[in-house]
Amino acid sequence: MNNKFLFGLIFLSITSGFAQSKGYWQQKVDYKMDVLMDVKNYQYNGKQKLIYTNNSSDTLRRVYYHLFNNAFQPGSEMDMRAQTIADPDARFLTKGKSADGKEIKESRIAKLQPNEIGYLKISNFKQDGESADTKEVGTILEVTLAKPILPGKSTTLTLDFDGQVPVQIRRSGRNNSVGVELSMAQWYPKMAEFDFEGWHADPYIAREFHGVWGDFDINITIDKDYILGGTGYLKNNNEIGFGYEDKGKEVKKDSKTKTLTWHFTAPNVHDFTWAADKNYLHDVVKGPNNVDLHFLYKNNKKYIQNWNDLEPLMVRVMDFYNKMVGDYPYKQYSFIQGGDGGMEYAMCTLMLGTGTAKDMLKAAPHELAHSWFQQILASNESKHPWMDEGFSTYIEYLALNEIPNKKDENPFTRIYKDYYALVESGKEQPLSTHGDRFDINKSYSTASYYKGALFLTQLEYLIGTENTRKALKRYYDEFKFKHPTPNDIKRTAERVSGANLDWYLTDWTETLNTIDYGIKNVEAATDGVKRTGVSLERIGRTPMPMDILVEYTDGTKESFYIPLRMMSFEKENPTPEIKRTVLADWTWANPNYFFEIPKAKNSIKKITIDPSGLMADVKKDNNVYELK
Repeated sequence: MNNKFLFGLIFLSITSGFAQSKGYWQQKVDYKMDVLMDVKNYQYNGKQKLIYTNNSSDTLRRVYYHLFNNAFQPGSEMDMRAQTIADPDARFLTKGKSADGKEIKESRIAKLQPNEIGYLKISNFKQDGESADTKEVGTILEVTLAKPILPGKSTTLTLDFDGQVPVQIRRSGRNNSVGVELSMAQWYPKMAEFDFEGWHADPYIAREFHGVWGDFDINITIDKDYILGGTGYLKNNNEIGFGYEDKGKEVKKDSKTKTLTWHFTAPNVHDFTWAADKNYLHDVVKGPNNVDLHFLYKNNKKYIQNWNDLEPLMVRVMDFYNKMVGDYPYKQYSFIQGGDGGMEYAMCTLMLGTGTAKDMLKAAPHELAHSWFQQILASNESKHPWMDEGFSTYIEYLALNEIPNKKDENPFTRIYKDYYALVESGKEQPLSTHGDRFDINKSYSTASYYKGALFLTQLEYLIGTENTRKALKRYYDEFKFKHPTPNDIKRTAERVSGANLDWYLTDWTETLNTIDYGIKNVEAATDGVKRTGVSLERIGRTPMPMDILVEYTDGTKESFYIPLRMMSFEKENPTPEIKRTVLADWTWANPNYFFEIPKAKNSIKKITIDPSGLMADVKKDNNVYELK
């Protein structure tokens, strides 16, 4: 080989390695928007100035914007998905009858009239004052830049936009089922995310989101009778006379003024959402770390007491999340009646809020939990919805278990049952499936919310509850505002515990492999010695270490622990009050395992695999042996 060529290869290898090890980066966007809302025809127009900073090592010649409102048009991808998926979301459907009297269900989007659809129309697009070419493709705006954005450089992108608020169908819309007039989610031209994987310009089909962090400065001019709430901090409270400080304060407004301009700023968020109604009541409650918790809800006697009852509960929930994961970094959060269910946004949530405080605990704590996982950690929830939905579900269930006086030993029992039912249905898809690509909604929901939560509950089984909680805090501390990937939570758990967990991440998230162990046989020794042989078998593909509890007829207990060889790890005894024996490890390639209990068989009352119930064994009927 030519020496010069050899040197070139070595140099290329070294420099490539250096380039890949330079570390993590994030793009940055700073929005300035002035918006005028016409409440009579539900249309609005605005000007947007966006400063885009390219912190990548790539030269960018194109950028992409999301135009979410365009999904609410007949023939859109969202419409087609609602019409073709086997179990469409009921919110997308309208019921009717055919000519022969049979009940039929039709897509609500398909029936929208021109004055009911949503749209975003872009004009006058410029880069640093120079016109750039744009192309609207469904819910995406493709922009060919006037000049490339070099690594480390910033550029100013300006545009004008005209929008129409759709009839409330999904998340964003007007006049929802409880009469909230404007639920303004996904309402503006939003820059798509570009990261180490490239552009994430996913069409809006009704699932999840991925966004770029930046600072927002928003002026919303609207009819003076409306009250607004949403993302960010209101900067001109004195100008508009909104009584933020006084609960129930009735504000007198200048009768000559027809509109008011609400000025909000929001630092380091990746979205901006607001809602407006003429009939909102507004409460402010001090939360942990002096955070203002805002509650905006309809002035309707059916709702007022329920929302008042919810307020102290959410203070407790936020305090729990701070202690469980890490401190909420902003100084306000708003619970706003609006939308079509419950949906998380930056510094706020929209939720229907029609039930009792207990009913609202089915939505409010979950949406608040997203602030840590969707808004602050902000993994790509389009590609990995389980990291956001699942982890939010995990801390939600823990928080809800703290509220009643009597706590469940395993608050996740229902989640395990739903996961088992999904496996049994034969319609499960791997957690690595893109959020838009699940065949049915039920498969998506159970996998993302529940199997995603079980990733952490089983981590408690694998490395112990204390290590899991430490890993969650470290994960938040090290990866907030960094868009972590599945490997990041796995590596954090490995660093905290010392265990090898690559096999677990692979089996649980990238395959349909299941956990299934059984007690195959229990037999007395034949040589007259008081000992009992226990034969175990691994039936499923996914391996696990084994916690085994033995209960004796005299009332005493003893536990046995079988490490998993590929973990290279020995877990702390989860029940230190019970004597534990650590046995030889179990390899994956051998589906059988044998060990001995130094007691006579007739002295054994019961043998149980995983008494904690944290291991998601899909067939538990062979996990227990009992003396007959």
